Amino acid sequence: MTGVGDGIIKASWAGTVVFTAVAVMATIDPESLGLPNVVVSLVLFAGGSIAMFWAFLIAVQRSREVMIGMGGLYFGAGSAPGSVRRHLMGSLAVQLVVAFTTASIRVFTSVAFGILVPVWGLGLAGLWCARHGEFAPRDDTAR
Repeated sequence: MTGVGDGIIKASWAGTVVFTAVAVMATIDPESLGLPNVVVSLVLFAGGSIAMFWAFLIAVQRSREVMIGMGGLYFGAGSAPGSVRRHLMGSLAVQLVVAFTTASIRVFTSVAFGILVPVWGLGLAGLWCARHGEFAPRDDTAR
């Protein structure tokens, strides 16, 4: 990690670890652990939604001076250092794999709420890039 925005990266991984633990346990015993899985999934979804909206607002402000594309904003394409991008996209990838794997094992149970969790990783990646990402300066000569 670069030191800049490490809190966001740590939060992304922390949510991933908590979700993974709860989702695996809920997949093993959906009867007694289904409710904690639903709660964790909804909290991470809500937090990710807020982070995504916050990232968008920051990006709108920054777009007056720099050109921000969606790939650079939410996926760090060209805007985040490689180590940061690996952490943020790695966390998102783990969330996706765990969510789809557990939901496919326990179809039509509360485990399926895990499908909402990757919004956490995507929102935090967007927040990191909106706050700390490097984007090309806006070319205002055309105006």
